[in-house]
Amino acid sequence: MDVRKAVLIFLGTVCVALGVLGMFLPLMPTTVFLLLAAYCYSKSSEKFHTWLLTNRLCGKYISNYKSGRGISMRQKISTTVVLWASIGFSIWMIGTRFWVTLLLLAVAIGVTTHVFWLKTYRPETEAETIQDTPKLA
Repeated sequence: MDVRKAVLIFLGTVCVALGVLGMFLPLMPTTVFLLLAAYCYSKSSEKFHTWLLTNRLCGKYISNYKSGRGISMRQKISTTVVLWASIGFSIWMIGTRFWVTLLLLAVAIGVTTHVFWLKTYRPETEAETIQDTPKLA
């Protein structure tokens, strides 16, 4: 294995770890890190790339996002609820710093806006499209 591939595999693995952390930490992005991991793995290891895209936790999420199908309404709602709950908890705990509160609110509003501007993925409409497609005999 050459050094370039080893570095890309390492960076991809770090990005996966940061993406997973981002699922639980309010100000840590998830999508960016998972997409970076997918890129690093696609350039270095088909095995890791396939693992990431077929992974139970984030495989469909990455595939749908990369293909432009968007994210499901359930993902949008759960992301927003966790975001606002963690931001609210952070504001409550910090409380005394007004500028920090404004910064956290700005981040929450920005992320919420981004999430809801993403296309909403609806698996049932995809299945209907496949069924409505005429078959060539």
